[in-house]
Amino acid sequence: MRYRIIDHTADTGIAVSAADGRSLFENAALALFDLLTDLDRVVGTETLNLTVAGQDWPDLMVNWLRELLYLWVGREFLVKAVRVHGLDEYRLSATLAVERFDPERHVIKTEIKAVTYHQLAVASGPGGWRAQIIFDI
Repeated sequence: MRYRIIDHTADTGIAVSAADGRSLFENAALALFDLLTDLDRVVGTETLNLTVAGQDWPDLMVNWLRELLYLWVGREFLVKAVRVHGLDEYRLSATLAVERFDPERHVIKTEIKAVTYHQLAVASGPGGWRAQIIFDI
């Protein structure tokens, strides 16, 4: 997983990098759940398929992370692993290894309220793909 935390007033953010677009979206998903919980304690006992659409790369990233955040907030699933198997500028499809939250085993480190468009960036270049995402906490 390749990401770093960005300091931001009253919020938190991540800067994610990867060699290709699929890995970028996978890394962003794992970074989100690494902020939320201790991923070493998540097993990933169930599989979910997810398809997300967006108007461009940044919008697709926000919609992707919002859907993943909903899995936690709305359904109490923690994501252990992600495999993006379809990606273009307007659509992403992935398979997730997830596990239901168990307060006996899982620790929530940070409550993330929302994925924002503030200072959002997703771009590819000669050195690979990069993204910056700010979360409302």
